[in-house]
Amino acid sequence: MKIPYYPFVLALCLGSATATLASDPTDPGFLKIPTIKAAPVLPAMSRADIAAGLKSHDRALYVKEGWIRDPYITLGPDDYYYLTGTTINQDDPREQTDPYNVGLGEISAVGDTVRLWRSQDLVDWEYRGVIFALALDSAFKANPGQRIWAPEIHWVPAMKRWALLHCPKQKSNLSLSAGPEPKGPWTHPMGTDFAGHHDPSLYHDGATWWILAENTTVRPLSADFARFTAAAKRIDPSGERTNALGRTTKFIGHEGATMIKVGSKYVHLGTAWSTDQGRKGSYNLYYCTSDKVDGTYGPRQFAGRFLGHGTPFQTRDGKWWCTAFFNANVPPLPRAGIETRDLSATAQTINQRGTTIVPLDVRLLADGTVYIRAKDPAYATPGPDEVQQFTR
Repeated sequence: MKIPYYPFVLALCLGSATATLASDPTDPGFLKIPTIKAAPVLPAMSRADIAAGLKSHDRALYVKEGWIRDPYITLGPDDYYYLTGTTINQDDPREQTDPYNVGLGEISAVGDTVRLWRSQDLVDWEYRGVIFALALDSAFKANPGQRIWAPEIHWVPAMKRWALLHCPKQKSNLSLSAGPEPKGPWTHPMGTDFAGHHDPSLYHDGATWWILAENTTVRPLSADFARFTAAAKRIDPSGERTNALGRTTKFIGHEGATMIKVGSKYVHLGTAWSTDQGRKGSYNLYYCTSDKVDGTYGPRQFAGRFLGHGTPFQTRDGKWWCTAFFNANVPPLPRAGIETRDLSATAQTINQRGTTIVPLDVRLLADGTVYIRAKDPAYATPGPDEVQQFTR
């Protein structure tokens, strides 16, 4: 299968990357990567290539250029796809001058607003502007914070309103739109009591909405979102794993938890580095399943390489996709040979700076187990740097 991905420019990026590897967080080079002159940002794929890929559902599609982390896509009640995520502020010159800014530390380019785009076809994107700003819309009026991480918007049919969530946890907000459009004025059903949730997400099951956070706890909400109706409960996968430093963990990961349902099974998805060490290896997506939202979950399984903090979503035709983005200490790597390449030296990815969507194979097997795996070969295989050995 031929997958067009600008091999000449990517090879240049790899050449510049080799001199910038850093793996020790105390090393001043840990979060440094080349300037735009050393690693030019590639444009999104052509309209024709995206359209063809959406139909074939067999390859990753780089659908939109622009500085973003944690891209989140959902299909709204108006039949538009909506895109948001951790973004740089509108008109911040660093989007052009510091395109591979990783968003961490004092050099962070992460902004204090939620920006929104919409599309009818995942090809052409219309910018809808800033829909939420900390200074105006946060529940923390006196000291709203400086950055917005990992925002999501969820349509709440019973309210005919949108719910918006974001972190960091010290100033996390749960907000409701005034009407059926994803925009302010926003109200805060819990006020500042929603603080303390890292990477919060919402999941709707029957009449109950659940908050996922902390990678991962689940907690049910009242119908008006004004309070929790039960204590938080951890939903860790069964089993444990030990990394190269001897640290053993049973958590699914450390951030970016979401949930979907496949057949009668609840699928808990979470994010971790392949090495289970901070910013070393590839940023991946994993999952485990249960018969109940807050039930006992089975073993941790591999969903896709380079899909960390991705959002699984379905298109109108029922196909499953997952968002992906650039999260690395070096420029994007070439796809060629990536399946067998050890990336443990530092944070590395093949994703371009912008929003990529990757096709997922999501199905219920004959034995009743759920199978989820990226379909693009470059994302489908755990790398040699993967700390866990998977059974399938």
